[in-house]
Amino acid sequence: MNFYAVIIGTEILNNRREDKHFVFLKNELAQYGHELFASFIIKDDEALIYNTYKMIKQDPQAVLFSFGGIGSTPDDLTREISAKVFTSSPLQINEQFKQDILQRFKEKAYPHRINMANIPVGSKLIFNPVNNMSAYSLEDKYFFVPGFPSMAHPMLQSVIKQHFSISQKKYRYTLIAKTSEDTLIDLMKTLPKEVELSSLPMFNNNAAEVELSLSGIDERLVKEYMDIFKNELEEKKISYLVVK
Repeated sequence: MNFYAVIIGTEILNNRREDKHFVFLKNELAQYGHELFASFIIKDDEALIYNTYKMIKQDPQAVLFSFGGIGSTPDDLTREISAKVFTSSPLQINEQFKQDILQRFKEKAYPHRINMANIPVGSKLIFNPVNNMSAYSLEDKYFFVPGFPSMAHPMLQSVIKQHFSISQKKYRYTLIAKTSEDTLIDLMKTLPKEVELSSLPMFNNNAAEVELSLSGIDERLVKEYMDIFKNELEEKKISYLVVK
């Protein structure tokens, strides 16, 4: 699975609010052995939100966590755009959500708050433990929650535990070599797609170093290719330190 975060909020980009979703989601997924594939912080802009969702939908392995824009004010665009992208249908009143809104707000539900119950066709409600104003999901892989961390985070804790608590174990081997990345690039090009590469250049006492990390679900394969890098370094008499 490729986990995407889309954090919608002009107020974050213009420095009126500080983002708290990225770190939360990264850490929550890590509890179950997952990593974020990509994270975006974007403006409350209709075309930008549409194109971002459209790009994610094109990935058959995508799981989307979208924060913000599901309220009832004019800058809340998520409900309508998510319907266009993921269902190609207009919004539809969810009767359960409608009753929850009426129960909480009574006559003050009209004329605006009631619109929060207009959500994409086929949506499942995500329980909001703070005030019972639900979020929603589509296909158990696209999840749309409020921008308020106090609401969004417990909602997604429940979602991740329910749907993504089982993962394949990933193995990682890391070393730090006293050389530049350029020394190892030819070997890097030989890695199969099953082995994920991370190469981080560093400088220590004005000398080039590189942190080389290989990971994957096949421990034997990852270790085999790390041994190839070790052998290359030893043949070139380049010292390195294995990092666990």
